[in-house]
Amino acid sequence: MRIGVMGTGRIGAFHAACLARHPDVRSLVVTDADPARAAEVAAQTGARAVPTPDEVLACGVDAVVVAAATSAHAELIGTAARAGLPVFCEKPVALDLPGTLAALAEARAAGVELQLGFMRRFDAGYRAAREAVRTGALGRLHTVRATTSDPAPPPAAYLPLSGGLYRDCLIHDFDILRWITGREVTEVFAYGSDAGPPAFREAGDVDTAAVLLTLDDGTLATATSTRVNGAGYDVRMELAGELDQIAVGLDARTPLTSVEPTAPPRGGKPWQGFLERFAPAYEAELDAFLRVARGELANPCDGGEALSALYVAEACEVSRRERRPVAVAELMA
Repeated sequence: MRIGVMGTGRIGAFHAACLARHPDVRSLVVTDADPARAAEVAAQTGARAVPTPDEVLACGVDAVVVAAATSAHAELIGTAARAGLPVFCEKPVALDLPGTLAALAEARAAGVELQLGFMRRFDAGYRAAREAVRTGALGRLHTVRATTSDPAPPPAAYLPLSGGLYRDCLIHDFDILRWITGREVTEVFAYGSDAGPPAFREAGDVDTAAVLLTLDDGTLATATSTRVNGAGYDVRMELAGELDQIAVGLDARTPLTSVEPTAPPRGGKPWQGFLERFAPAYEAELDAFLRVARGELANPCDGGEALSALYVAEACEVSRRERRPVAVAELMA
């Protein structure tokens, strides 16, 4: 297969390297708004660098991976869809709900597959948790606790383009909560704090957030996130049922130290970022996309799934702003 990669920043470069190693990928064509960056990634991966997305398509690619800045996602999805090509796109689809709906409609009208990059669905721990919930091993699920904590803030210039902490970061927790439980979020109550670095206040964003979510079967969940977790990159989920309780992301590299006198010492070096923590999951999701593009696999995370998670994130923004519980259905009206 010949694959086009549009966007060669941190995640785009990572995807290009994964694809270059894949046995089913014959060649890569890459492009970026910064031609020098595209050329560098091309040199590292043996890809061909071209100046524009249209020139990627002109090279006769079989599928497209979109990993550009969030503000460009919807336009690039449309570019690939109009060419009749399967598209893998990093989340989110767009910076807002109208842009997301328009991009999904364009892909649907073109009849192309659009797979979204929610890599936690391909992580071994989250997959094991899903199996435990779906087989009833935990009994009736009553409580879920999720957390995503970055060790350091992203560059200040990224914040106004990110969509905010709920859409950019916690949306992963919202998606995986739905995927593991098989339930829908009906209501959220969200708080946020901008007491940390001033760049968050200047961007109208928060550096720390906490959300209480109610699922459609009455299960309660909490999701917390921060951009300033100096101990390391911490992504975990605890699922408590009437028969048992399990945790995802609790291992020797979890940046968490127990102060109990009989607790074992913390193990290896803490995780430092999402590319390190979820590297196998990223490779697995790209492998799945190649199979989707060839018609060998049903889409594991289509636009509808991404939209459901976005509705939850949008409800959180309304809740934080208006300081009240918000039914997710309000955003769908």
